[in-house]
Amino acid sequence: MLDLGCGNGWLSHWLTQQGYDEIGVDPSPSGIEIARKTYPHLTFASYPATPDLLKHLQRDPFDCVISTEVVEHCYAPRDWAQACYAALRPGGSLICSTPYHGYLKNLVLALTGKMDSHFTALWDGGHIKFWSRPTLTQLLTDSGFVDLEFSGAGRVPYLWKSMLFKAHKPDHPISAG
Repeated sequence: MLDLGCGNGWLSHWLTQQGYDEIGVDPSPSGIEIARKTYPHLTFASYPATPDLLKHLQRDPFDCVISTEVVEHCYAPRDWAQACYAALRPGGSLICSTPYHGYLKNLVLALTGKMDSHFTALWDGGHIKFWSRPTLTQLLTDSGFVDLEFSGAGRVPYLWKSMLFKAHKPDHPISAG
């Protein structure tokens, strides 16, 4: 399993405790340094989410890529999606999450005067893309993923805190028409 955007390595560690063979990758050298110090028995690499990730890691494709609360930080989200796709074996699964931004939630934020604090425009770093179900669906399908499954998480329906997607790399290349 590949934990793409592993940060401090906590999820990678938890996944190994569940019995998964895991590697964590993150573009942040400081995050990887923390992960390596905290979990010295695990494998971590500092590298951005690009389609050549497997070549850089010198690894075979993974059965599963997990990427939690990452895509909203990506300046080039298509690179992230293509990296996830390229890192998977045919039939492999992507599991990802990102904060949910649907119409009703954004309307409630606007009506309650909480848009500015929610979008944290004055913070350095942080979220730079805000995803809805349709936009993340388009990103994943444009990258070749199929059989997308969606669920909301946290709070009440349509005001969810996050959304979760599971998607698959096709078993066989999809031929055009």
